[in-house]
Amino acid sequence: MNGIGANAVLTAFILFCRIGGCLMLMPGFSSPRVPMVVRLFLCFAITLALVPFLGGEIEKLIGDVSAVSLLRLVVSELLIGGLIGLMGRIFFAALETLGTAVAMQIGLTNALGVPMDEAEPLPAVTEFLTFLATTLLFVTDLHLEVIRGIVASYRTLPVASGFGPQFGLIQVADTLSKAFFLGLRVASPFILFGLVFNLAVGLANKLTPQIQVYFITTPFAIAGGIVLFYFTFKQIIEIFMAGFSNWLAGG
Repeated sequence: MNGIGANAVLTAFILFCRIGGCLMLMPGFSSPRVPMVVRLFLCFAITLALVPFLGGEIEKLIGDVSAVSLLRLVVSELLIGGLIGLMGRIFFAALETLGTAVAMQIGLTNALGVPMDEAEPLPAVTEFLTFLATTLLFVTDLHLEVIRGIVASYRTLPVASGFGPQFGLIQVADTLSKAFFLGLRVASPFILFGLVFNLAVGLANKLTPQIQVYFITTPFAIAGGIVLFYFTFKQIIEIFMAGFSNWLAGG
């Protein structure tokens, strides 16, 4: 293999490190329901499509680089890609956490659903919200925004600048704050419902201690929670997808 061919392959590999690291953790792309071979070839395809647009600067950078510097560059690109994918994963983790909180408030924690985006089963309410959000990620073309964000990351975090741990920690902390505040907005009607309902049940139990009020009122809690979920799940998913798309556009 001549020098030009070797540099081209090495350039594509360095691009693959960031793209693969991102898609390895990004929701939807990293789902265990997608076969590993499909994910691998998807990363290859995106990398080869972006080499003509992003490979020029990288090829200049690796012209006379040493083996140690090349290894440092590969590790840095993996960390940057993993950071981007992790921040996207945080949003869906917040949705899962608050979905579990919703299931607790309406008494459906033990009703486990089929695992969608995780290996372990979660409450059916959580699985439904996660499945719906993952579907809308592709239906609304937000997966293209993910690719656009990867391309834009080469302007914000050039390959030559390397990975900054302090910058990464700041970005993760900010994303955690945004994601869980968004999740709290999503789950707030159910948290309020649970507080009011349990306060009323506790008061009734104090007034009539000889009656097992909790067991009598549990079906009403479940029925009320399901009715509330029926009327609000559309707004829940709209708010979440709007917050996630805003992060993709400006993050």
